[in-house]
Amino acid sequence: MAGDLTFVTGATGFIGSHVVRLLRQRGDRVRILARNSSRKANIEGLDCELVIGDLKDAMSLLRCVQGCRRVYHIAADYRLWARNPQDIYDSNVAGTRNLLSACCEAGVEKVVYTSTVGTIGTRKDGLPSDEDSPVTLDDMIGHYKRSKVMAEQVAGEFAAAGLPVVIVNPTTPVGAGDIKPTPTGKIILDFIKGRMPAYVDTGLNIVGVQDVAQGHILAEERGRVGERYILGGENWSLEEILDALAHLSGRRTPRVRIPWLLALFAGLMDNLVLGTILRRKPIIPLEGVKMARYKMYASSEKARRDLGYNPGPVEQALRDAVLYFRYQWTPATLTNVQFRTCGPTQSDE
Repeated sequence: MAGDLTFVTGATGFIGSHVVRLLRQRGDRVRILARNSSRKANIEGLDCELVIGDLKDAMSLLRCVQGCRRVYHIAADYRLWARNPQDIYDSNVAGTRNLLSACCEAGVEKVVYTSTVGTIGTRKDGLPSDEDSPVTLDDMIGHYKRSKVMAEQVAGEFAAAGLPVVIVNPTTPVGAGDIKPTPTGKIILDFIKGRMPAYVDTGLNIVGVQDVAQGHILAEERGRVGERYILGGENWSLEEILDALAHLSGRRTPRVRIPWLLALFAGLMDNLVLGTILRRKPIIPLEGVKMARYKMYASSEKARRDLGYNPGPVEQALRDAVLYFRYQWTPATLTNVQFRTCGPTQSDE
C-alpha cells in the first residue's frame, strides 16, 4: 500500500487537508485538485502533486485519476446562499458524476465519497438519527442539501454498477484549518470576536476534524461498497457549545435566546433585502435558520461497529478551533507553496 498514488479533491479545504496529512503519514503519494487561486496554507509542506482541472470537465478528470489506486472526493460547493443556485448543482451533482465516470474508466480500486449528515433524515423527537432514518429529496432544506442528496444517489448508482464506492457523512467538524470558514466555524469566529449577541435553541452533532479525517481512511480500508457511514462525535445543544466556547475563550455566553419564529422572520427579511433586491450575500443564512428548527443529533454507531471509528472528546477540538481562529486564521490566508503541476490550465473545485 505504501507509495500508492491517491487522488484527493477538496484537499486545500478543511476536511480534505487533514485527510491528505493522514495519507502522507501512511506513505501515499498524493495528487490533488485545486484552483490556482485556492488558499494553500492547509497543505503547506506536504509535498503533493497538483493537477489543474475542473469537476465540470470530464476529460480533465480522466487525466487526474490516471494511475491512481484510490480516490477521495471531498470537494463540494458548500454554500447556504448563491446568486445562481445552478452552480451548486453543477459542482456537486454533475461534478460527482464526471469524477466517478473517470474513476470507472481509469480502473480506480476504491473511492470514498464525502457527503454530509444533512442528507440523513432528522428526527422530530430530538433523538439521534442514523443511516436508516427515512428522508426524501423534498425534506431537504436549500440547494446545498438537495444537491448532496442527488450526488449521493449518483454515488449509489455507480456502486451498484460495480465501482467500489463508499460514502461517508460527516456531521459538524470543528478544529484547526477551517480556512473559509465553514458556517460552524463562522459561529466560533463570531463568538470569540464578540459578534454574537444572541442565539437560537437548537442542537448539533459536533466532531473533531481530525477524527473525521481518520474516519475517511477507515472507510477506505474497511468500508463496505455502497454503504454510508455517519462520522460524528457528540450531540450538544447550541447553548452547550457556546458555554464551552465561553470557557475556552473568556467570552460570555450570549444571554438572549431568540425564538425560532423571530429568527425565521429576520432571516426572511434579510434575504429579501440583501439576497433578492440587492443581490448580495445575506448576513443571516435563511437555510441555516430553517435547519435550526430541530436539533440535528446523529449516531455514529455504525461507523464505530463496522470501521473501528473512535472519535475523541469534542472539547479538545473546540479548543483547537479557538486557538486557530485567534492566532492563525486571517481573512485571506494565502501562501506561495510550490507544486508540481500537470494537466490543462483550468480552475477546479
